[in-house]
This record gives sequence, structure tokens and C-alpha cells, in this order.
Amino acid sequence: MISDLHLGAAPPEVERRLLEFLHAIHGRAGSLVVNGDLFDFWFEWRTVIPRVGFRVLAALAGLRAAGTPVLWTAGNHDCWGGEVLREEVGADYRLDWTGVLAGWPAWVHHGDGLREVEDRRYRWLRGVLRHPLSVRSFRWLHPDVASRVALGSSATSREHRSDDEGAGLQAVAFERMRDDPRLRLVIFGHSHVAALARAPGGGIYANAGSWLDRPTFLRITPERVELRLVDGSADGERLDALDRVAEEPLTEA
Repeated sequence: MISDLHLGAAPPEVERRLLEFLHAIHGRAGSLVVNGDLFDFWFEWRTVIPRVGFRVLAALAGLRAAGTPVLWTAGNHDCWGGEVLREEVGADYRLDWTGVLAGWPAWVHHGDGLREVEDRRYRWLRGVLRHPLSVRSFRWLHPDVASRVALGSSATSREHRSDDEGAGLQAVAFERMRDDPRLRLVIFGHSHVAALARAPGGGIYANAGSWLDRPTFLRITPERVELRLVDGSADGERLDALDRVAEEPLTEA
């Protein structure tokens, strides 16, 4: 799982390393999850898409064609995905995802807007930006003009590292697992803070971090969740890991 690469604003080295990573996992990964903000700006006009990231989209389409499922959850920078990502790339593109990931009952969400107090103003803005009328109006702008406007206005959130060092999103994850004991894994991005943390009930909160800092990713197996650093191989260097806690058997009353 990867998140927060912000292609189009990130240095060219980030895209090069990502292409190497996608090539390395070809035929080896059971699936790939892109947890938002792969691009610093993504929008689909009727017949035009942004030029940035073309090679990455082709690599993702190649993975999907080879049989590797690609799940893409929308971030606050690439929340306007549509037919191109779903039909041309073949990604399962959605706002968030709940299901079983490598044997873990999991919730995957980019993480934007989830903090109750700190994100209140952003939730209002998000509602405006994602409103169908706003999207329709933006589509009337020439792509060159629209891209310039979007990239200029996104600088603050792109460069922003969470003031609380990710503590707020971790608290949201722990609360979600407390309210739904069936969940054993909650994964966010957005904060740009890589993290692995054990919840009080034994579940795990994970965050893949941002490639603007260093190229980290999550590897999830039925036994554990690992935070790894891209090093040119399919496996990468393991930085941290948490093993799955054995489920307690049910006992009759």
C-alpha cells in the first residue's frame, strides 16, 4: 500500500522510484492499494486528462492487466477520479473501502476530514469542491488554466505535515475499532506521518506515510503489518512491524 506521493508537485525522483517499485512488484503482489493523493491534482474532462503521471497510470494498468487488483481510495488532491481510473486503468476507485484485506477485516480511508474539531472547516470546503455543480463549472475551464489554479491552491495542504504528528488520525482509528470490534485494521494516509500502532483492543492502525519525506509503503500479510522503505527490490527494507494478535475463542455461557 502506498499513499501521498503528490506526483506533479513532487521531485522527478519520486516518480522514477515509484515506476521502479511498480515494476518490482509486478507478478509478486497479491494486490496494490493506493490510499489517496497519488497525484497532487487529478481531474477528468470529457476527452482530456492531466499529462502528469501518464507513465504511472500505464504501469498501474499493466499491473491490473496482469491480474493484480488495484484499489484506489480518493484523497483530497485526487478526489475527482472517474471513468479513466476505473475503465482505462482498471482500478477499483472509490471514496473509501471496507472489506477483508489479506485476511484482515479492514477500513481504508485517506483520512481527510475525519478529525471532529480540527477538520471542521475543511469538511465544509470539501463539500463545496465535490459538489456536482462545482465539478461541472470547473470542467468548463481550459485544462491548462484549471491545472494551474488547482496546483497553486493546493500548495498548503501538499506541504502540510500534521501539526499533531498524526495523533488525531490515530485517535480516530482507535475509536473506530472500539466502536466496531470486528475491525482489526484501520489504514489512513493524509497526515504524511508513517505509523504502526496497536489499538487497546488488539487491532492495528497503519499509515504508509508520504513519499515527499521518504518512499515508504505498507506490506500486509495474514500474519502481520509491516512498514517498509523502498530500496529497489520488491521487498524493501523493513522499518517496523506488528504481528496479528490471536483472536480469543468464543466460550459458551
